[in-house]
Amino acid sequence: MADHGGSLGCARSLFPHAPEPWVDLSTGINPHSYPLFDLPATALTRLPEPGRALELAAGAARAYRAPSAAHVALAPGTQILLPRVFSLVMPGRVAILRPTYAEHARTAALCGHAAVEVSDFAALADADVAVAVNPNNPDGRVVPRADLLALAGKLRSRGGLLVVDEAFMDVGPQDESLCGDVEQGGIVVLRSFGKFFGLAGVRLGFAVAAPEIAARLDGEFGPWSVSGPALEYGIRALEDRAWQDAMRVGLQADSNRLDALLAGFGIVVDGGTSLFRHVTHGSAATLFDTLGKAGILVRNFADRPHALRFGLPADEPAWQRLEEALRKNGISG
Repeated sequence: MADHGGSLGCARSLFPHAPEPWVDLSTGINPHSYPLFDLPATALTRLPEPGRALELAAGAARAYRAPSAAHVALAPGTQILLPRVFSLVMPGRVAILRPTYAEHARTAALCGHAAVEVSDFAALADADVAVAVNPNNPDGRVVPRADLLALAGKLRSRGGLLVVDEAFMDVGPQDESLCGDVEQGGIVVLRSFGKFFGLAGVRLGFAVAAPEIAARLDGEFGPWSVSGPALEYGIRALEDRAWQDAMRVGLQADSNRLDALLAGFGIVVDGGTSLFRHVTHGSAATLFDTLGKAGILVRNFADRPHALRFGLPADEPAWQRLEEALRKNGISG
């Protein structure tokens, strides 16, 4: 499972005799998705109306506390935004705060940059483009907003760019978000819709930036960049504050339950968010294999063999299968 979680095809090839259905704990996607609803037929039969795209941009600006809809560019997922964001700056040096999502380094290199991952936050200041994931995937690290703004100022003074991937900020400390600061320039904030709302297949994401950058990104995508169904789900879900507030409470309860369950078997959580938990375990490879043979997929990391990431079980049967697999195989610290 070298690069990403969520591949049950890969899991089946690794563990061909595992019981089905799989319990997929390998992603940070909310297992309790926003309620599906009947879409208007026109969402599928007509090209998306520009007015609906503007409505979605306005809703995203309100939800993420961006200055205005003009500061928001829509996209079919944040993944597809990466090459366009890295192309905002002429090829140079991109520094990415590690450990984190592998696609930043890969995509920056594809855009002609020399991409390096650094473990020291101060080392980001020497780059042409600096990247920080906040809260971080997979360990939940949070870089204070003040530190990011100071870094942005240094980069901006010489034409550089700070990219802050806030894919998990919906369950992070809201006051640390930089969405409200993009007017200063030299900052692009990425926000993912699918993770918190549990609708990853909708493929919807946002870049929050100064209006000229947002307009450039929108222009590169051209018309109809977001599908009709994605527009409808995004507009309704981003305005549903009651669902969001209740979900944050529920996710925190689930993550506390997962911490307690793992601790009961000597597996200590040392980071994460309420959508995923990070552990460092001396027998992580054995734990990954044991759970995989039981039809439970967690996220492992080729470059960090002692680290694992656990997503949240979706329902009581999934919780029971996880507990039974841990107990049956005598896993302990």
